[in-house]
Amino acid sequence: MDYKESYKVWLDAPQVDEATKQELKSIASDENEIKERFYKDLEFGTAGLRGIIGAGLNRMNEYTVRRATQGLANYILKVEGGKEKGVAISYDSRRMSTEFADIAALCLNANGIKAYVFPSLRPTPMLSFAVRDLGCVAGINITASHNPANYNGYKVYWEDGAQITPPHDKGIMSEVKAIEDIFTCKTMNKDEAKEAGLYNVISSELDDRYIAALKTQVKRQDCIDAEADNLKIVYTPLHGTGNIPARRVLKELGFKHVYVVPEQEKPDGEFPTVSYPNPEAAEAFEMALALAKKVDADLCLATDPDADRLGVYVKDSKTGEYHSLTGNMSGCLLADYEIEQIKEQNGLPEDGKLIKTIVTTNMADAIAKYYNVDIIEVLTGFKYIGQQILEFENTGKGHYLFGFEESYGCLIGTHARDKDAIVATMALCEAAAYYKTKNMTLWDAMLAMYEKYGYYKDGIQAITLAGIEGLQKIQDVLNTLRNETPEKFGRYKVISARDYKKGTITDIVTGEVKPTNLPESNVLYYDLEDGAWMCVRPSGTEPKIKFYYGIKGSSLEDADKLEKELGEEVIKLINEMIG
Repeated sequence: MDYKESYKVWLDAPQVDEATKQELKSIASDENEIKERFYKDLEFGTAGLRGIIGAGLNRMNEYTVRRATQGLANYILKVEGGKEKGVAISYDSRRMSTEFADIAALCLNANGIKAYVFPSLRPTPMLSFAVRDLGCVAGINITASHNPANYNGYKVYWEDGAQITPPHDKGIMSEVKAIEDIFTCKTMNKDEAKEAGLYNVISSELDDRYIAALKTQVKRQDCIDAEADNLKIVYTPLHGTGNIPARRVLKELGFKHVYVVPEQEKPDGEFPTVSYPNPEAAEAFEMALALAKKVDADLCLATDPDADRLGVYVKDSKTGEYHSLTGNMSGCLLADYEIEQIKEQNGLPEDGKLIKTIVTTNMADAIAKYYNVDIIEVLTGFKYIGQQILEFENTGKGHYLFGFEESYGCLIGTHARDKDAIVATMALCEAAAYYKTKNMTLWDAMLAMYEKYGYYKDGIQAITLAGIEGLQKIQDVLNTLRNETPEKFGRYKVISARDYKKGTITDIVTGEVKPTNLPESNVLYYDLEDGAWMCVRPSGTEPKIKFYYGIKGSSLEDADKLEKELGEEVIKLINEMIG
């Protein structure tokens, strides 16, 4: 069926509500818009759905959400005991999040599967925690993370609390694709579902257990007690889910001066104060930094709308300037602090593991080497870090110390199996108190790490290529690089090339080929001379192609210069390749 036929089916279908039909009628004269909405199904990928909210097959709406849930239900019904264990469901502050959560719950209920739904918005890590805490077979999280306001998404978790990985991801995807008629998916009345014991609201006691789990990860309460009245913290939830849990845990630990950006405190799916609610973006920090300067804060923190990622600015005591910490920088700062504290207090386990993704800084490798712990490298996506933790538990081999990825996400402890910006907020404030007892700021600590481990600097360049033509251009770039390995990127020669789709690592000098020993993924990675590297991958959540890279300089100034230089070469390369 082509897109025009699909459009007409939706207009004529008695199951489609009138508001959706009116939206579709409003685009009747826009051929391109009809095509964009109906040329394909909104793809259920390895983590679920993400897309623009609106009517059509290639949009987030009640029908595409119900189809995804019906596919999940069909898969759960084939899992022994899955039906009885049920599914936990959370949602964030975005448009339609509450409605999509109920649509998913009632579809599960209509299939005889219990749903446990949070009474109001909650951070992503709390969904991960809830799946484990309630003993559910799966979890659904309605969120589009840091995407613009017109997006929403649907992530699926399995019983270990991590986003779905093989074989469950492929199994669920197959079930979703097998649904030929989107309008045949099941639902039921909410009151009837509650009366049948199928629709259940999660108690606030789970919030208490989550906060208690976070507090067990505090390493130096003595330092918090000593500096709680001296440390000033500015925080913004960026209109999302982090406000209540972040403030609660900081208050319960004793921090006395936590200033929340008032204009960004309340949940709001329109994100009225920012065009892009992403803690990686400088724009997201404008109001927080203004408040930080006003109150003379030591650090300035922002969580994204679903509170799984944390952005950080820290004050330079010498200049009064606030420095931005990238996800690589804050991740390394926390990794070094957490591992050092474990070592000092209890000694490090012989099988200690520090886990990072393939696009994360090589400073992590230097930290692991210093503490004599293993570094484990996984594909991009925190679910692969969660997968490692599960393997440690199942085999009894391996002790999780810390895990992080460059995209501003980490996990301290194993209470959840996804990145957790609430525990990261707590830990970073604790680290700030610890260093304050040594007359150091977090910026001082970062500079000390550069001196200790080397001047690693990492960057990322991304280009958005939306629509059908954009997707083809992204694939063309990857195909070109895959078929013709570049001799160099900027000043750096390519030493080896990893193709994670083919599962090979090729030594450019000798021609030797080794396996990557990681799952198949459409990613290319290049080891470069002088400790530099480059990685190319399509975004899993947005119509973008991303180039990640890192260098090692001889000083902070040298590292800044080399990183900027390589970044310019990447932009030049992208422009040449896409024409």
